[in-house]
Amino acid sequence: SETTSATATTTAATTTQLLCQLLGMNCATPTDFNFSFRGFASRGGETDIHSHGFGVAFYEGQGLRCFHDSQPAAASPIASFLTKYPIKSLNMMAHIRYATQGTVSLANVHPFQREMWGIQWCFAHNGDVPLFKNGIAHITKFQEEERFHPVGDTDSEALFCSLLNALHAKFETLPSLPVLHDTLSGLCAGIVEKDSEEIIMNFLLTCGPHVQFVYSWPGARPGSKVWNGLYYTVREPPFKAAHLSDVDYAVNFADVTTEKDRVAVIATKPLTDDEIWVEFERGEMIMFDQGLPHLSAEACFSAELRGHGLESKVIPPPKIEEDLKRYHVEADHFAGLDI
Repeated sequence: SETTSATATTTAATTTQLLCQLLGMNCATPTDFNFSFRGFASRGGETDIHSHGFGVAFYEGQGLRCFHDSQPAAASPIASFLTKYPIKSLNMMAHIRYATQGTVSLANVHPFQREMWGIQWCFAHNGDVPLFKNGIAHITKFQEEERFHPVGDTDSEALFCSLLNALHAKFETLPSLPVLHDTLSGLCAGIVEKDSEEIIMNFLLTCGPHVQFVYSWPGARPGSKVWNGLYYTVREPPFKAAHLSDVDYAVNFADVTTEKDRVAVIATKPLTDDEIWVEFERGEMIMFDQGLPHLSAEACFSAELRGHGLESKVIPPPKIEEDLKRYHVEADHFAGLDI
């Protein structure tokens, strides 16, 4: 649990001048996000400039519960409610917006969601992607049906829809998690190649209640020295106390967790000042499952064999045996990993 009843005061404004900010959490057991979201929400117009709306999405089984508001998170009654109500999930994401493209409106507030293959997909993005300034774009060699379209007018939503269009065109059966990791990595590399100098592309992508794909192509806006990237930390036994950097607020996780708990927290800027945060490398795609980072496609087989892959009632399941052979991986390699 991330819940505590301690009092809190706000620290001095940080003014990072980041485009938007992202928060993701991926957990081994159902966990509330109150602690991390408290610090994150304060950046939405109080300790930082991201005052053009916020959104939160988290899975409950195959369902996806979402909260969006075009008000600043620091002043929103919805955000205040979420910092106090201990909703628990294995997989969640949040976004605070600083508008660089698109109007300040509810339609442009992340996270965005779409149904594909009977699966709830969810996406939040930080950065500038010139390829999608005018809407969706074809990003594969496959004949892409323009099945998914933006509702708002941000490059972020156009990027999300274009990724889904590409996946829908490529696969006639569900991809396994290793194949999805490889495919997303390839799509991102192709997007970056088209404009590697100006592009900043950091995103969170979920495709069900268990796993979260996170990609980072960091950078700084023209004329700015502020770095737009991604960081993550993993909280696991033995748990210790953590203190938010934006709010004078701390939790001793040893008092509110069990040996089975583990949480990965992903953020645009580290949320705490006393934990170790790992910065994503440029062009790195990491899949998180059960609060652990999986750094390669091959590593994703553990989550797939655990039953945490994509689930659909409308298209055939992944061809796991073929994928194991393709990646030269033996299923026995994962024996003893709680699979």
